Amino acid sequence: MKKDDKLVEPTAIADTEIPDKEVQKVLEKYDIESNTRNWSNRGLVLFFSLLTIGYALFHLYITFYPLPTLLQRSFHLTFGMALVFLLYPTYKKQDRTKIPFYDWILFALSIGSCIYLFNVYQEIVTTRGGVASTTDILMAILTVILVFEAARRVTGWILPILAFLFLLYPFFSHQDWLPRMLLTRPFDFADIFGQMYTKTEGLFSTAIGASVQFIFLFILFGAFLAKSGMGKFFNDLALALAGHKQGGPAKVAVLSSAMMGSVNGSAVGNVVSTGAFTIPLMKKIGYDKNFSGAVEASSSIGGQILPPIMGASAFIMAETTGISYGTIALAAIIPAFLFFITSIMQVHYRAGRSNLRGLPKADLPEVKKVMKQGWHLMIPLISLIIMLFSGVPVSYAAFYTILVSVAASWIRKHTRMYPKDILKALETGTRQALSTIIACGVVGIVIGVVNLTGFGATLTSAITSLGQGSLLLTLILTMLASLVLGMGLPSIPAYIITATMAAPALATFDVPILVAHLFVFYFGIFANITPPVALASFAASGLAGGDPMRTSIISLRLSVAGFLVPFVFVYNHSMLLIDATGLPANTTEFAFASIPDIAFVLITSTIAVIAISAAVEGYIRTNLGVINRLVLGAASVLAIVPEMVSSIIGIAVIIVIYVLNYMKAKKDQDPPVGVASSQA
Repeated sequence: MKKDDKLVEPTAIADTEIPDKEVQKVLEKYDIESNTRNWSNRGLVLFFSLLTIGYALFHLYITFYPLPTLLQRSFHLTFGMALVFLLYPTYKKQDRTKIPFYDWILFALSIGSCIYLFNVYQEIVTTRGGVASTTDILMAILTVILVFEAARRVTGWILPILAFLFLLYPFFSHQDWLPRMLLTRPFDFADIFGQMYTKTEGLFSTAIGASVQFIFLFILFGAFLAKSGMGKFFNDLALALAGHKQGGPAKVAVLSSAMMGSVNGSAVGNVVSTGAFTIPLMKKIGYDKNFSGAVEASSSIGGQILPPIMGASAFIMAETTGISYGTIALAAIIPAFLFFITSIMQVHYRAGRSNLRGLPKADLPEVKKVMKQGWHLMIPLISLIIMLFSGVPVSYAAFYTILVSVAASWIRKHTRMYPKDILKALETGTRQALSTIIACGVVGIVIGVVNLTGFGATLTSAITSLGQGSLLLTLILTMLASLVLGMGLPSIPAYIITATMAAPALATFDVPILVAHLFVFYFGIFANITPPVALASFAASGLAGGDPMRTSIISLRLSVAGFLVPFVFVYNHSMLLIDATGLPANTTEFAFASIPDIAFVLITSTIAVIAISAAVEGYIRTNLGVINRLVLGAASVLAIVPEMVSSIIGIAVIIVIYVLNYMKAKKDQDPPVGVASSQA
């Protein structure tokens, strides 16, 4: 296992990995942000590298020496746009070895937008008091157009179209032909584009604020971790822990995708990076290609809800709600645990039903050796958690953790980051952050319109009216709204939009703000595996050679706990480790729930989701009949309902079915008495 101080993967495993060319094809098909140029001109490559490294260093500098808010956010967005026009082609089949002249023009216009705002900033905040001039309006229109085009290149059409429809609304919101509830006062160009450009409520809203303050830094942190070999360490550790178990490769996929997904924050990117390794292993031992892709897709999505980082969304939630990061991270622990228990048990039962064994131990790394070679790579994550729970500001913690990553990499020879590796990590981090930066800018247009017109209150009113005073019906409508709003979006923009548009509807029922935001966060994330636009599932099916829609449906089955658990924690806050009894809905300070309450919800919910997994797969120790599956599914719902009597009844039924199934399995394995006697 050891050679030149490096972990060497056994040939039987290494040979199964999908070739880089095939992985890149899938990335370019389903992950638009991977459709980048590959220049043949070395001078151009060096020029772009210098720009991206300088951009990253600027963000490290302003962590401790920030600029005025508007200037800092405008530089972050407009310079990010400029990089997009150099890096991303206008259309897929364009020659990617050159940059056409018009993209140089767009690059210059993006920089010009930033320079203009820097020049007139003092005039805007002092002389004009934020009122937009004619030139401001023209620059605002230009910048909005540039943002739309940049977003089309890096995220596809869905987000720009959504934002464009929102942008049209204030132009027509006073027209009599609109429904009465959508009518507002008239708005002119100065109102609309002044909101977008000269204030921190449009393009440069809290979405871009979150991006510049910590999202970019955590993406940069992820790039440093990847450069030090964290991805391989997670894969090796998962293999060592679960590879030899029943259905081992699928359990490896769940564990490795969960760990990497929490750090990198990109569901599709995580599917492709870890799936290139795990999907062939799953298929090798006999898992169906659609099921193999679905395991990778659902686990990668699950990584976005896994503390401590939650794909950086935990920090945005803290910024948006005013609730401490520590409270959010702790609250997310049990729901994430239930999600992954469901995934692991489903792949376990599927393996039992199909008699799928694990990989030979001889072909797997050993836990002891993996930890010996890579334990130091955990130091940055442990340091991050300690700093965040100690109250260190998020941006400072991200900065310090990057330094810790470099220092920790020097503990072992095979992970050391030299100056060229550090520069490469800075460039890679900037490249990976561009799609999120632009998406946050486009989301800012939506936020700007919502703030200008009060559309958020209108949507809240519509949801609560349709809910007819029923919390359950309102939750279902909010879930559907979140799934639609999150469709085709990366996790961070999906959360920002759902938090702005859908979460307020739950406040009318006195649902605590933390609970409401976690509810919409879950369903905004799960939009990535929900048809018809299930990008994570489609990418996984591309790697597995399966059918995209069938893979999406199986992904939903594997994620069944993720669709049930949010409803449970709305009714029983103990699942989030908090006690919000008697507190106002907008409270940001919570007491811990009692130990008995937490223990009760943890035990009943765990039993329930394990039973749901068995019902979905139709197997425990032997096959379950249709009636038993239906009864087991109903009992699981009773067990997870936050009410003592129903939970006890549900668990009792679950125990009976499990005992009967074990007895049936034992009977099927034992030969008849006569046969045993004759053999004797």
